[in-house]
Amino acid sequence: MPPISPPSPPASLELPLFDSKESRLGMDTVTDAHTLKAYRTFLQAANQALRQHFQDNAPITDLVHGRARLIDDLLAHAWTDIWPATLSAEIALVAVGGYGRGELHPASDIDLLILLADAPAGMADQPAAVQQHIEQFVTFLWDIGLEVGHSVRTVHECVHEAGQDITIATNLMEARLLAGPVELLQAMRASVGPEQVWPTRQFFEAKCQEQSQRHHKYNDTAYNLEPNVKEGPGGLRDIQMIGWVAKRHFGANTLHDLVAHHFLTEQEYDTLIAGQDFLWQIRFALHILTNRREDRLLFDHQRVLAEQFGYRDDGRRMAVEQFMKRYYRTIGELSRLNEMLLQHFQEAILYADQSHVISSLNKRFQARGKFIEATHDNVFTRYPFALLEIFLLLAEHPELSGVRASTIRLIRDHRYLIDDNFRADLRCRSLFMALLRQPNGITHELRRMNNYGVLGAYLPVFGKIVGQLQHDLFHVYTVDEHTLFLVRNLRRFALPEFADEFPLCSEVFQRLPKAEILYLAGLFHDIAKGRGGDHSELGAADALNFCLHHGLSQHDAQLVSWLVKNHLIMSSTAQRQDISDQDVIIAFATLVHDQIHLNYLYLLTVADIRATNTTLWNSWKASLLADLYLSTLRTLRRGLENPLAQAERIRENQAGAQQLLQQHSLDQTALANLWRELGEDYFLRYGADEIAWHTQAILAATPEELPLILIRQSILHGGTEVFICTQDKGYLFAITTSTLAQMGLTVLDARIITANSGYTLNTYIILEDSDQPIDNAYRIGEISATLKRQLGGPQAPAVHLAISGAGNPAHVSRRTRRQIQHFPIATQVNFTVDERNQRTILEVISNDRPGLLSAVGQAFIDCGVHLQNAKIATLGARAEDIFLITDVNHRPITNKTDQQRLRESIINYLESQP
Repeated sequence: MPPISPPSPPASLELPLFDSKESRLGMDTVTDAHTLKAYRTFLQAANQALRQHFQDNAPITDLVHGRARLIDDLLAHAWTDIWPATLSAEIALVAVGGYGRGELHPASDIDLLILLADAPAGMADQPAAVQQHIEQFVTFLWDIGLEVGHSVRTVHECVHEAGQDITIATNLMEARLLAGPVELLQAMRASVGPEQVWPTRQFFEAKCQEQSQRHHKYNDTAYNLEPNVKEGPGGLRDIQMIGWVAKRHFGANTLHDLVAHHFLTEQEYDTLIAGQDFLWQIRFALHILTNRREDRLLFDHQRVLAEQFGYRDDGRRMAVEQFMKRYYRTIGELSRLNEMLLQHFQEAILYADQSHVISSLNKRFQARGKFIEATHDNVFTRYPFALLEIFLLLAEHPELSGVRASTIRLIRDHRYLIDDNFRADLRCRSLFMALLRQPNGITHELRRMNNYGVLGAYLPVFGKIVGQLQHDLFHVYTVDEHTLFLVRNLRRFALPEFADEFPLCSEVFQRLPKAEILYLAGLFHDIAKGRGGDHSELGAADALNFCLHHGLSQHDAQLVSWLVKNHLIMSSTAQRQDISDQDVIIAFATLVHDQIHLNYLYLLTVADIRATNTTLWNSWKASLLADLYLSTLRTLRRGLENPLAQAERIRENQAGAQQLLQQHSLDQTALANLWRELGEDYFLRYGADEIAWHTQAILAATPEELPLILIRQSILHGGTEVFICTQDKGYLFAITTSTLAQMGLTVLDARIITANSGYTLNTYIILEDSDQPIDNAYRIGEISATLKRQLGGPQAPAVHLAISGAGNPAHVSRRTRRQIQHFPIATQVNFTVDERNQRTILEVISNDRPGLLSAVGQAFIDCGVHLQNAKIATLGARAEDIFLITDVNHRPITNKTDQQRLRESIINYLESQP
């Protein structure tokens, strides 16, 4: 197969030419300052010319190939000058990898192979001279500013290395001669061809496995917040994968050769090249913007590139969201083409010599081996409903692995048939609902429908959210990808093999009368994102119309609509309200009304949070939602008209604690005195297990042991529980939270109880920064000792600083995450008075950052605020924390002047943080 040469840039693309008169290198002048300067000047001028042409919107293919040609000329010139004629006849300079393809971006690695003959007669007696010339040459390239990756091998060594490593074999496939004898390159290419190493079948299988592993690194989705333009699913590497297989199996020199081999249509080829050009533009821009090889589309660069590419905010969507939507739609289309072509290759390479049993599925489809195919090319023209039927058949036949490439193309080519008449067809509506009622394959087939563009065509409202991303750190996937992840999570609740993953969810799922109601709620819950207005309200209307149109009863349709409308309420209640408060539970139970609504909503909420962001779900959130579910279930069973009286709840908790304490010989008089001092609020906000744990430790402690610090793993709360009992001091919350933050711990919840005796009992639920509970005895000891030291007395530096008001109670040196700076949130401080409980509800909304809680705590010290409780909620870059507070006399803070003073203090502390 002849070597590929990069296309020459057109005459309109003016790049500087290196003047050979500027320098003649030779061994004696390779380090000459004049020589180095000449080459550096040339490279700087060339790079500047490329930047200018890019800014002038020169065709990206001209720029990418033009840079490769420019480097070719420079290297060939340097190579010719440095090598004596006695050596150059049996050594070659070869471009490999991406550079071998003739593709170079501004900061791309320049991969070179210095190829030696196996038995170089003219060099046998002077290996030291060869080594010296190679070292001089490579050093010279680095000195002039070229980032080169090089290897030095004989032909035999190339064969050996290629046989051991598929990556090396792939790089050598793209070898291109820059200087030296062409016969040497031809010998190497012949020696590493498919007849010698990596036969086509093995090569294809290895590259497919390589792609699968690469995709898995990116969670098998192209729709990540900060995608990798090169390596991510649908990225440039996927296009290269197609080229490698085509070159290895068919001897193709260009992607267009696949058209001649009938693997691509001209239209598909145009789509492939248009996608590649767009990704090339982004990668080229990233390299120029960062002045280094940067293939990640980080938040740092997204807004800049959106503006550079001409996108502007339009009132409904930000420019960066429009730009990223085009990006996601592009890589989505490239992913689909990659899948189709690899399926073609699989049939041509792996199954070409196999005789497949063909079995009829119906008159429209048949199974050929493990793949479904249309019985004839006119299937979808004659039977449009078959565009949905094929996915139902795949769900009904789990033995089938997928769709034949020819049928994938037929589906893509006939999507235009999905119109209003198609959607009104009873057969189509029945097929769609039949799919949602299948015992297996629902997730796979919905995802396949989305990949082939059928789901968005059948559900136009779903089509609008394909590729749509909210530009924040909370939603890490596009809306369509998030939705399909949610449905996948719901399906896992239904499958016995995943019962141990979420036991309560699996148990609740078995009680559902109709699972398809849940799947429909999942499909529609975010379907109105990006339209403006309340997406829950708009989506609820869409869901109701769809369900009635698809034959659901009025009751079932209303239930789906209710779930869509209220899909955020359970999460909000659990994370932002005090669910130990019986009134909160009663209000939530009144909203859900019955156990059926509660069951559906609970499962939808868990699946939604888990599908929003892989870092958001943790054991703490699981315990919060489970607590809310079980408390609401008990309230519904008892009856909304028969709430558990406060006195009865206190008696229940105390009786449970007494039973647990029976095994300990405690002074009952001391116990009674302690419980009397703790007050009723304590027994309402702590369970029997916690009361027993606290009681035993407090009664056993001496005054010298204060502050008493207990730490244990809490299965109930899904985190590590830190209990602190000490004299009530206004700085405790600020010091404690700053200490925990400094140690790399995340505070999830805080309960503050002030006893009648002037002691305070504080409980913090914490996790490591990795969102894992602390299960290491050494780490627990470290936390306990550090807290004891910080809280031990007024002479502690942190305490002194807090009391003096000189600044934050303890400077938290942990750095804020890089991404957060791109999502600035103006700090908001809101007040609501809780008349029944005689306290003020303080809401603080701000950028999440280390030390946020301690800064708020410092403001409480300055303003004489008493903290009763805290609910910590972090949504990506956004912190939404709730604090239940009173003044020093335990009365709600209602005075507007006092509220404003506290607001200003909180804002000042937060805005003064780096």
